[in-house]
Amino acid sequence: MRQWASECPDFDTSAMAVVGRIMRLGRLYEKQAAAALRPFGLPYTDFDILATLRRSGAPYELTPGQLGSAVLLTSGAMTAALDRLTAAELITRHARPEDRRIKSAKLTVAGKRLARKAASARFDIAAQSIEALRASDRKQLAVLLKRLTTATQLET
Repeated sequence: MRQWASECPDFDTSAMAVVGRIMRLGRLYEKQAAAALRPFGLPYTDFDILATLRRSGAPYELTPGQLGSAVLLTSGAMTAALDRLTAAELITRHARPEDRRIKSAKLTVAGKRLARKAASARFDIAAQSIEALRASDRKQLAVLLKRLTTATQLET
């Protein structure tokens, strides 16, 4: 920011003090998440699907559309991930009785177990990554980040 102020003093760089740090933290947190999931043999996208199914509650089954609204993947990436998870026997796929064109994804017993273990490791790493913040700071930051996320989604 000092360099920009020196080179282009007419630029207001104050937003980058926030946005730049969020972007940097995002990259660091993605690396941490990948490292936490590596022992489970899960790329983050596959974990995200398993975790979404697991937290959905019994019967741990969702349509691709329901998964797509919770997981940020293109339809092609979703199909590839569902195929990997099916091949690994972590989910099963079957046609919905009301519309046979839609194939639900359902956690297997092994998928449910792996989702729980991987989520525990993921949550531990996330907790470690914000240890520098007091509990009250964490709550306030969560509120502020939610506000930014909501405002940004409304603009796009």
